[in-house]
Amino acid sequence: MRLLRIYLCCVGCCYAADPVQLDQLITEALANNREILAAQKRVEAARQRPAPARGLPDPTLSVGYSSNGGPLPGQGLGSNPTSNIGVTISQEVTSRDKRRLRGDIALKEADATFEDYQAVQLSVRSRVSQAYHRLHHTWEALEILEEGRKVLADVIHLSEARYTAGKAPQQDIFKAQTQLSLMETRIIKMRQDQQTAEAEINSLLNRKPGTPVGQPTEGDLFPLLLTVDELLSKAAATAPELRRDVAFIRRDELGVSLARRELRPDYTIAAGYFNQGGMAPMYQLRVDIPLRLHTESRQRPMIDEKVDLLSESRRNFEAAEQTLQFRVREAYLAAQTAWKLWQLYSDTILPQTQLTVEASLNAYQNGASDLAAVLTNIAAKTDVQEQLHEQSLNFALAVARLEEMTGIELRGSR
Repeated sequence: MRLLRIYLCCVGCCYAADPVQLDQLITEALANNREILAAQKRVEAARQRPAPARGLPDPTLSVGYSSNGGPLPGQGLGSNPTSNIGVTISQEVTSRDKRRLRGDIALKEADATFEDYQAVQLSVRSRVSQAYHRLHHTWEALEILEEGRKVLADVIHLSEARYTAGKAPQQDIFKAQTQLSLMETRIIKMRQDQQTAEAEINSLLNRKPGTPVGQPTEGDLFPLLLTVDELLSKAAATAPELRRDVAFIRRDELGVSLARRELRPDYTIAAGYFNQGGMAPMYQLRVDIPLRLHTESRQRPMIDEKVDLLSESRRNFEAAEQTLQFRVREAYLAAQTAWKLWQLYSDTILPQTQLTVEASLNAYQNGASDLAAVLTNIAAKTDVQEQLHEQSLNFALAVARLEEMTGIELRGSR
C-alpha cells in the first residue's frame, strides 16, 4: 500500500523556483523588447513626415552679376546699361490642395506604420505567451515524470523482494529497470525543452542569457465564448494586418487624386534687384509657368500608375482577408479540438487509468498478476497525464495565435 500512496499522491517539482505570472512577463517584454522599440521609433519617424509634406518648398536666393568689358564684377557698372550686380529671390508656389493631399498621404503611411507597430506588439505578446505555456508544460511534465520515476523505483524494490522470496522471475527486475531508464531519458529531454523555453523568454524580454525565469503559475482553462464567425466579424475592425492594408488603400486613393491634380501646373514667382552703379537700379518680377505640352506621354501614365497601385492595394487587402479567414479558422479549430480532448482526458480517460493502475498494483502485490501488466498500466497513466497537459498547452498556443491575428483579448471575451 505504501507503493500506491506514493504513486497517487502529489509530489513537488524537481527543483524549487520563484513563481512567475504571464502578465508580468508580457509587461516586461512590451517595455524592453528591441523589436517593439525599433517599431516604435519607426512610428515616431513616420509621424514627422506629414507636416513637411504640407509645406511649400524653400525659396531660392540667387546672387550674380553681369559685366561688360571684362569678366570681373563691376566692370562696365554705371556706364553700360547691361552691367549690374543683383539678387533674385524665387518661390515655387504649389496649390493648397496638392500640399494637403501630400500631407494626407504621409499621414496614411504613418497610420500603416502604426499598425505594423501594433502587429509587432501582438507578435511579441503571442511569442511570450506561447513560450510561457511551453515552459509551464515542461514543469508539469517533469512533475509527472518524476512521479512515475519514483513509482518505478519502488516497483523495482518490490520485484527484487518478490524475486528474493521466489515469487517472481528475475526478468521482472530487468523489465522494471528498463522502464526506469526510459523514464530517465524522457526527463532529460523535457529538461532540455524547459531550458529552451527559458532561453526564448529571456531573448524576448531582452534579458541576459541564463537569467532565471521562475516557475509559471497554474492558469485555469477557459472556454472560447465567441464563435469563429463572431471572432472573424470583430477581427475585420481590429486585426492590425487588415487595418494596415486599409491605410494603404486610403493612401493610394489620395495618390490618384494627387496625380490628377498634377495636371494643373505649379508656378514660380521670382523678384530681383540689380544695382547698376551710377545709373538707376533695375527691378525684376517674373512668373514661371510650365507648359503641359507632354501630358499624354508623361502625366497620363503617372495617373495610370497610381490607379494600378490602388488596384494592387485593394487586391492585397482581399488576399490578406482571405488568409486571415483561413488562419483564424485553423487556429480556432485547433483550440476547440484541444479543449474537447482535454475534457475527455480529464473526465474519462485519466480516472479510468488511475483505477486500472490501482487494480494492477494490488493484483501484483498479491501474486495475481505479472509485472508486465503493472508496467504497461503505469506507462499508460503517465502518458495520459502528459497528454492531458499537452492538450491544455495546445489550447493555450492556439488562443495565443488567435489573439495575435485578431488583436482581440479572448480570455472571457464575448
